[in-house]
Amino acid sequence: MPGRSRRLAGLVQSDIRAMTRACEAAGGINLGQGICDLPTPPLVRDGAIRAIQERKSTYSYAEGIAPLREKIALKLARDNGFEADPVSEIVVTTGSAAAFACALHALLDPGDGLLILEPYYGYHLNAALLAGIEPRFLTLEAPDFALDEEALGAAVDAGTRALVLCTPSNPSGKMFTRAELEAVERVAVERDLLVITDEIYEYIRYDGREHISPATIGKLRERTVSIMGLSKTFSITGWRLGYAVAPPEMARAMTLVHDLFYICAPTPLQHAAAAGFDAPPSFFTDMAAEYAQKRALLCDTLDAVGLRAIRPQGAYYVLADVSSLEAASAKDAAMRLLEETGVASVPGSAFYSGDAGESLVRFCYAKELDELEEACRRLRAWRA
Repeated sequence: MPGRSRRLAGLVQSDIRAMTRACEAAGGINLGQGICDLPTPPLVRDGAIRAIQERKSTYSYAEGIAPLREKIALKLARDNGFEADPVSEIVVTTGSAAAFACALHALLDPGDGLLILEPYYGYHLNAALLAGIEPRFLTLEAPDFALDEEALGAAVDAGTRALVLCTPSNPSGKMFTRAELEAVERVAVERDLLVITDEIYEYIRYDGREHISPATIGKLRERTVSIMGLSKTFSITGWRLGYAVAPPEMARAMTLVHDLFYICAPTPLQHAAAAGFDAPPSFFTDMAAEYAQKRALLCDTLDAVGLRAIRPQGAYYVLADVSSLEAASAKDAAMRLLEETGVASVPGSAFYSGDAGESLVRFCYAKELDELEEACRRLRAWRA
């Protein structure tokens, strides 16, 4: 009988998904997976309903509908500080994950090396492995997760063709500074590297920090695929809408792969997303303020119960130090927390290639406030 392909050897479903299943079985509160089960803004919700009613449900171009790409180009100029041609440099994809997969398959070959900064988002690693790409790792040390130019250069070997930058980062919330990105630019230019970014949390940031798109730094624009998305901003993680911005030749190659793998992103939802780009600036500032309130609530609770929170600079995750539990592993610590508190987290080992994550778990606070407050009550009662 046919079996699994060799390309799946060693790959399993992530601990993030596994903890979601364990949480459901236990009837717990899921602060593990970044599901983002918040209400979809009416502007976006109604845009989808209207598009369906107007029968805008046929195939779109593989690179996305023109009105959405035009809105994205305006947004890039306004919020990210760089220009992009909506016709030749923007590809709307079936989620930002699809944009990443398309970049790997369109721009790299099996056996090429990809440098991944850790803690990393597990999809970046596993999608690369599935594509036959060979990972290299550079560990950024908690709690600052600072990027050192000398260490970055040393992590690049003769086979390294590209590196991934996730800013704001999942799972750490790290936001790379201008000085750090300038160091990336020097190394990338010197070693002729492709830079693939993941900027899906760009609007979720704290304490007045500026999101800096790597493509705006020096000569990075010509060698960068900027991946952004709509799932987190508009709380539509299940809609699967993202986009990539790249120089024309790269964008054409990615469009071809997107056509072969996915045909197109969901057409009526593209029209809804185009409506979402008309949201006033207050929408984004209010969203960040609400997440800041939730960050404070969860981090203060974690600190109070002896699970030291590494406060994120952006995104909506927090890594917590669970050394005080004296568990054998991060997975054991996460399961103990679920069993004893009814609150699910994700083992920190899911975000590292080595042992650096064994003293950490990750919590997600993209939840309704009342549910997050209940999770915090459970945690405080556990240590009362």
